[in-house]
Amino acid sequence: MQTASWSYLVADYYAFLDFAAMLVAVVIIISALDDLFIDAAYWVIQLERHFAKKEKTFNPLTIEQLAQRPEQHLAVMVPAWMEYDVIAAMIENMVEVLNYKKYIIFVGTYVNDAATIKEVERMRRRYKQLRRVEVPNPGPTCKADCLNWIVQAIFLHEQTNSIEFAGVILHDSEDVLHPYELKFYNYLLPRKDMIQLPVFSLERKWYELVAGTYMDEFVESHSKDMIVRERVCGVVPSAGVGTCFSRRAILALNEETQNQPFNTKSLTEDYDIGNRLAHMGMQSIFAVYPVEFIVRRENWFNSKNRDPIKISMPLCIREYFPDTFRTAYRQKARWTLGICLQSWDQIEFRGTLIAKYFLLRDRKGILTSLISIVAYLIFIQFLIFQALTFFGVWTLYYSNSFTLNEWWTYVLMFNIFALSIRMGHRSYFVTKYYGWRHGIMSIPRMIISNFINFMAVCRAWKLYLNYLFLGNAMVWDKTMHDFPSADSLVVQRQKIGELLEIWQAVDNVKLNVALEESLRVKLPLGRVLISKGWLDDETLAEAIAFQSNLERGDIKAEIVKENSRLIPAKLTLRFRVIHLGHDVRGTSMLGVASPLSVESLDVISNVLGHVPVQYIIREGEIAAIFRFLKDETIEFKNIAQIDNNIPLLGDLLIQKGLVDHHVFEAAMNNYQPQHDGRIGDYLVAKGIIRRDAIEMVVLEQRGFAANAAEPNTDDQRACSV
Repeated sequence: MQTASWSYLVADYYAFLDFAAMLVAVVIIISALDDLFIDAAYWVIQLERHFAKKEKTFNPLTIEQLAQRPEQHLAVMVPAWMEYDVIAAMIENMVEVLNYKKYIIFVGTYVNDAATIKEVERMRRRYKQLRRVEVPNPGPTCKADCLNWIVQAIFLHEQTNSIEFAGVILHDSEDVLHPYELKFYNYLLPRKDMIQLPVFSLERKWYELVAGTYMDEFVESHSKDMIVRERVCGVVPSAGVGTCFSRRAILALNEETQNQPFNTKSLTEDYDIGNRLAHMGMQSIFAVYPVEFIVRRENWFNSKNRDPIKISMPLCIREYFPDTFRTAYRQKARWTLGICLQSWDQIEFRGTLIAKYFLLRDRKGILTSLISIVAYLIFIQFLIFQALTFFGVWTLYYSNSFTLNEWWTYVLMFNIFALSIRMGHRSYFVTKYYGWRHGIMSIPRMIISNFINFMAVCRAWKLYLNYLFLGNAMVWDKTMHDFPSADSLVVQRQKIGELLEIWQAVDNVKLNVALEESLRVKLPLGRVLISKGWLDDETLAEAIAFQSNLERGDIKAEIVKENSRLIPAKLTLRFRVIHLGHDVRGTSMLGVASPLSVESLDVISNVLGHVPVQYIIREGEIAAIFRFLKDETIEFKNIAQIDNNIPLLGDLLIQKGLVDHHVFEAAMNNYQPQHDGRIGDYLVAKGIIRRDAIEMVVLEQRGFAANAAEPNTDDQRACSV
């Protein structure tokens, strides 16, 4: 009797599973129809583009068009809380990679984050385009709070320097940028108010399954879903990185929110700001612009084979995402909390019907992520019941709905069909950008992704309910970041020439010519490039600073003048060094265009009584300082902004073969500027060169000065070495 009772109870439970399966099937079919609509819309858009290109009604944007547009001032925002392990590498990579000049990087740090402050300050001394913004509130507050302080610093910088930033770009400290990113923003500004680039994960190894789910999800979402959203809806949510806001957009947000453009009450301020700009009638775009990337793709069957390959991808932001289950679901919990739960209170269902549809689609994850795991559990239990029936262990059960009602069978078959479509699309996009091996792995990674999303939704609900009923604050849930190594970025940093080539500062032909001449006349490569007008000395200074691992020097006229007598003028001209003052320990700071040799450093150290710290400054800055020190009536301008690429007199003489390198160096060892006057007059008096030859070279130097629009060229040539 007891056994019969248990049999009926089990049969009742089986009936409950049957009912639950029908509910789950209904939810899944609704979600599947939603996904199929996006799929269909995407392929319609692709067909339209195909025929537009075929009929030549659509002309793709070219690199030449990007390059021809005059550069506008741009500001890059990087919020940094506990980013001491990656922020320096990110800044270095950004400065090296970006093919743009008129930009300033603003990094926001917290007063209680000394480690990150130290790293940012180290980079600030190296790179003149870097500014550190102090967030007075102890961290972590929220990312929006940090960004709001950065925005205020940007407007203050505008007032101080009498410029206007055409756009403000949002980045994180783990982002890897493409050289043409700022060029692309510059081309679209100010016509577009928000420009969002795709965000892709950097390629992972096949066994990094958790990190691989980010590859799969982002490449499909930003290759398909976002394109459909922009075309159909016109509302583009910011991804939090790779987003450029026009000046008009930031000013409008400032006016609306009393100088707090980013919503400090939201953990997904990026999603929030995209919707607010749409409600204000601003023009947003999700930009897909094909460019080439060089990556090292590992052969799974031969791990030592990692040759670089060139692939075509959209201009995008790449980064490493979390690679452990816990860090992944905690990060996604913050996204879920902000987009799916907080947005119910903060973002109204406004706009067109299609706009409301996409808002609802954004929030369906709080249900579907739970349903997917419930479906797994029901499926596993059905398998267990089938096994028990097969072996005759369990015989008492009610017929399920899928056998009694043919309609439910069709529902089940449709869901299986929709799942195959889903897997097919996921594999297609992953294969397109990461190769067929990852395309295959994306299928099993869908299961891992479902479990991560399930845990993320559970955590989001927990945090949100604690906030509603217990009043617990929701703060910035820090995600530890990784930044790729130099090897994974395929950046070779051993030689200045390689750096200049990678930065696209000099083409290969000019670089090879300059290398040959550098070896022939025994002059540094950079100085040869500058003398030929093929390179600006700011790029050279950045390359030398990076290669030598020295910081960039900060020049202050009063301090330079005050310390000018600490090193004899003969030595300053001979070694081309400038005393920049003393650091907090009392050590002399020496400005040099390139690191001193051991012998030269010993000479300077003996004069100063201790070993100085070297800082890299531009050749043009050294020439300007010499000019300033020689003639006090000359107005000392902001040296950091001088575009002084006038070749040095000595370099021109050596390059033209008028003076031997060794003879010139020997003569300069005995040169006394106070007694010998101009270098040209000194060389003539010593019989090293004829008067007509020196006058010819001086005329050529004047030509460079005129092209550079540099005043006081007579003083320039008088003290150039």
